[in-house]
Amino acid sequence: MSIRPYRDIMRRSSRQIMVGDVPVGGDAPISVQSMTNTLTTDVAGTVDQINQMAEAGVDIARVSCPDEGSTKALKEIIAEVTVPVVADIHFHYRRAIEAAESGAACLRINPGNIGSADRVREVVAAAKDHGCSMRIGVNAGSLEKHLLEQFGEPCPDAMVQSALEHARILEDNDFFEFKISVKASDVFLAVAAYQGLAEACDYPLHLGITEAGALRAGTVKSSIGMGMLLWSGIGDTIRVSLSADPVEEVKVGFDLLKSLDLRHRGVRIVSCPSCARQAYPVIRTVEILEKRLEHISTPLSLSIIGCVVNGPGEARETDIGLTGGGNGTHMVYLNGMSDHKIDDDKLVDHIISLVEEKAAALEAEQKKV
Repeated sequence: MSIRPYRDIMRRSSRQIMVGDVPVGGDAPISVQSMTNTLTTDVAGTVDQINQMAEAGVDIARVSCPDEGSTKALKEIIAEVTVPVVADIHFHYRRAIEAAESGAACLRINPGNIGSADRVREVVAAAKDHGCSMRIGVNAGSLEKHLLEQFGEPCPDAMVQSALEHARILEDNDFFEFKISVKASDVFLAVAAYQGLAEACDYPLHLGITEAGALRAGTVKSSIGMGMLLWSGIGDTIRVSLSADPVEEVKVGFDLLKSLDLRHRGVRIVSCPSCARQAYPVIRTVEILEKRLEHISTPLSLSIIGCVVNGPGEARETDIGLTGGGNGTHMVYLNGMSDHKIDDDKLVDHIISLVEEKAAALEAEQKKV
């Protein structure tokens, strides 16, 4: 389907860095990240979780490295996964050096928090030696004491100043391969901080509404905050922070990007909420289809509408469509045109078969190109 002019999003111009083999910033696609919640020293459990995230489409995975055991385990983990791994470092500069030596693609670290200028130089040297980028991660809940004294409380200006102070430390060490985040659990605070930072620098920005909450509430909160920023062209990589399985973070991240036509992966289902007019159980049908079509990574659209009021119109805008009809017989649309009818008892399996066939055909076309 063609993109209408009113859907155009003019992305902020930013420099590009590499996180392993994933480009971040510039004209690169917005990448989706998530973070493990296993003990990093549990190599098998952490590898399994990263591989599950990778199957869901994650571009970059982050693991916490609070101790030497974690950074040692990191080397084993990286050898067993297919996506770049970010090492989450907070205060100990040695952990950052060890993580770089273990093969981390990126260090999440605030250089102003790790001690002396000599320690910063050591970390930068390790990052350069091992082709490691960095993320400066400012958080409203852990702003520096001098900024809290200056501004009185966490506020957008304080967060932006914190980010720029950390950035200046890396710049003074001739290191520019970094991205920045200014996260807060308050949507208004986070959005305003990112807007200010976007104007103040050209570094790629990692978006997130931190501590967003459980699956449903956190999804809503993250979608409001990051949606506002992405719609205005701000953001080069995202993480949806949920108190839920990290795989759910990945799914929500892609759904968010798909909703704004910024990136497409898998099947986008357009479905009605259902009402007394529905000619088949729409809600249950969509639940089954979502689950059984999770393995499809090729972008395509599917409309599942319960009756003929909006069904034909929605079907015209999707690759495959289903509209409820009378007497247990429903209309199937292909490429926007009514094509054939299907009975109740064959409905789900038939739609799945059509989607799989369409996905295979699209993949074949892409390979020819």
